Amino acid sequence: MEDRIRIRSEEVLSDDWAVLKKTVLDYRRRDGQWETQIRQTYDRGDGAVILPYDPERSTVLLVRQFRYPAYVTGHREPLIEACAGLLDEHDPETCIRKEAEEELGYRLKDVERLFAPYMSPGSVTERLWFFVARYSPADRISAGGGAPEEGEDIEVLEMPLDEALAGIADGRIIDAKTIILIQHLKLNPIRA
Repeated sequence: MEDRIRIRSEEVLSDDWAVLKKTVLDYRRRDGQWETQIRQTYDRGDGAVILPYDPERSTVLLVRQFRYPAYVTGHREPLIEACAGLLDEHDPETCIRKEAEEELGYRLKDVERLFAPYMSPGSVTERLWFFVARYSPADRISAGGGAPEEGEDIEVLEMPLDEALAGIADGRIIDAKTIILIQHLKLNPIRA
């Protein structure tokens, strides 16, 4: 692709919660013709997400939290989601273990990396690292709830996997990363 893209200009439109850039580029199409495109990219860093599963009880750990972008587009309830966070300076597994302790209150042992897709590649640079892990009540180290100093106000939810799957069908769970993980776990169960 390097011979098909020529950057003409890049302008930072915002550098606050994340970096929003406007780029003007020339792109050589498959038919050989060059066209000028204008794109905006939103870069907030990469992240990691995990769905802990207790195979003995067939339960999963999720969180419920307020998400302003969902609220401003008409979703008035806090979202039910899988535990997630930005990588910051950590590798994906270190990040997600830290997030699980902070948000869920669980110290997870057997963390399994699944895949790392781009979640919205048309405009967002974020790549999200997906994990599952086995957990049990003995792994609980705190009440969880997130880091209040980071503006987090997180409710920890434990529910049967089948209820989480039903939550997708009835619209209670509308977060894409969470839907992917619940469906993955249903198709690829962790055995007791």
